[in-house]
Amino acid sequence: MARMVNCVLLGQEAEGLDYVPYPGELGKRIYEQVSKDAWQRWVSHQTMLINEYRLTPIEPKARKFLEDEMHKFFFAEGSEKPEGFVAPE
Repeated sequence: MARMVNCVLLGQEAEGLDYVPYPGELGKRIYEQVSKDAWQRWVSHQTMLINEYRLTPIEPKARKFLEDEMHKFFFAEGSEKPEGFVAPE
């Protein structure tokens, strides 16, 4: 039986993640409150941010930016798309 969580992003009960996806307190909070579907939405959003801002995830400044955006995406006002972003068709 799948582990269920009350997903903060979807606002409903959904299947939870199988493992803590990120280190530290943020990772624990995500594990407890974010569904698999919501996590996949974040992964897609994060990929867009990396590509649009031409981030190098190995750089500490880029990692900090992505961590802040992850927190906003799930637990605050939401992570915005870059100004002028047009989704591919």
